[in-house]
Amino acid sequence: MTRRLLLLTVIFLASAAYTRHVMEPEQVPLRRALGDLTFQLGDFRGQDAPPFSRDVLDVLGVDAYLNRVYTPASGVPVGLYVGYYQSQRQGDAIHSPANCLPGAGWQPVTHQRLRFAVEGRATPVDVNRYLIQKGLDRQVVLYWYQSHGRLVASEYASKAYLLYDAVRLNRSEAALVRIISPIAPGEDEAIAESRAVAFAQALLPALTPHLPS
Repeated sequence: MTRRLLLLTVIFLASAAYTRHVMEPEQVPLRRALGDLTFQLGDFRGQDAPPFSRDVLDVLGVDAYLNRVYTPASGVPVGLYVGYYQSQRQGDAIHSPANCLPGAGWQPVTHQRLRFAVEGRATPVDVNRYLIQKGLDRQVVLYWYQSHGRLVASEYASKAYLLYDAVRLNRSEAALVRIISPIAPGEDEAIAESRAVAFAQALLPALTPHLPS
């Protein structure tokens, strides 16, 4: 009887310790500051965009972010936004661009998945590709979620990995990466897309070392 009581006590204490460990909010910092990302990415030369206001940051809930404009030799720039969350357990979670774009006045025209090769990756990557429009202005948008070396396009898959990693590793950090390529007057949509893809291919090998593995 005493041995059984002792065993139950040990099991109870172990379960309590594990539950406390899982419930503790983890904070996983970046390996390198996003602001240290190189300003030269292939043929693209970057400069910092104006910082977000406090109200915008409160809505985003990010722990770190990068907001830059990169311009290639062609002269048509692309916008880069990276939002990093050290933990998504305390109410701050990644906001999907698919939900935010209409709120900013941009209407999605088409949506599809885009696949392309990236140097240093064994398999091609899949990203979200949107064509958005506001009045006469049109833009091609690429975005994806990145964590633990994974690059995920699907919001559902991203949430599934979030739960999986929270249980397995007690971690829920992730980054949202978004690229915007405006379609210049008289320019074909395919050219804006190819510009965004070329930038993404130059960005990924440089960005990945900044994020936790």
